[in-house]
Amino acid sequence: MSNSQKQKRSNRVRYSLKKRNKDRLRLSVFKSSKNLYVQVIDDNESKTICSASSLATSKKKNGCNIESAKTLGATIAKLAKEKGIDKVYLDRGPNIYHGVIKSLADEARSEGLTI
Repeated sequence: MSNSQKQKRSNRVRYSLKKRNKDRLRLSVFKSSKNLYVQVIDDNESKTICSASSLATSKKKNGCNIESAKTLGATIAKLAKEKGIDKVYLDRGPNIYHGVIKSLADEARSEGLTI
């Protein structure tokens, strides 16, 4: 799959999500081949409220697996709760809601974040 196809899918997903969720903050997930990065973004002010990555939580070479996704989901949920955020919507980007992305979202939900 080429980068242009990924970019098109990412833009399409983000556009439709922003259109439907104007009052919520965005939980953006970026998945590279080695690490995961998660941010809670306020699109009205164009600011990142809090962020976490598997670079800090994973001691292994590859931090893009289900175990690190679960710890990352718990971490971002705790950071968001400290800032007073309880409702967000998930921006998965070009990724399918499956595996790593699904486990991250499920763990964030179990920690009290409404997605």
